[in-house]
Amino acid sequence: MKINRRHLMLSGLAVGLLGVVPAFAGPDEDAVAKNLEAFRAAQAAGNSEALGSLCAPELSYSHSSGALDDKASLMAGVANANYKWTSLEYKNPTIRIVGPAAIVRFNFVGEQEFMADGKKVPQNLHILMNWQKQGADWKLLSRAATKL
Repeated sequence: MKINRRHLMLSGLAVGLLGVVPAFAGPDEDAVAKNLEAFRAAQAAGNSEALGSLCAPELSYSHSSGALDDKASLMAGVANANYKWTSLEYKNPTIRIVGPAAIVRFNFVGEQEFMADGKKVPQNLHILMNWQKQGADWKLLSRAATKL
């Protein structure tokens, strides 16, 4: 095939347009986003049962302090917490589906109020979550937090 200026111009135009066409989320990204918001809402409300329903039995959940929870200890910790969230946002989440896994990153911004003395403690963390498709559901498999 003979390539001329016209072919080059059309190819360049096509490549350029790829940069402005929005990427649309697929059904898996939508399902993970829905579960991520459900997890945030359950965390903010201190609802350990709702959190547990979103977690895989093999959960590995690390806190910014270095503490590590499995599913049972996370649920117990939430159920027996000595604080409440006065605000909790997951800012700028990104979701990347890789086969039966989803890599989720976001900025965790919130404020805890401790019940004993009313002290308020701000939280500003970077979170990495790994979700796994188990059957038809997406479950939280692991979570890591880093202080910002």
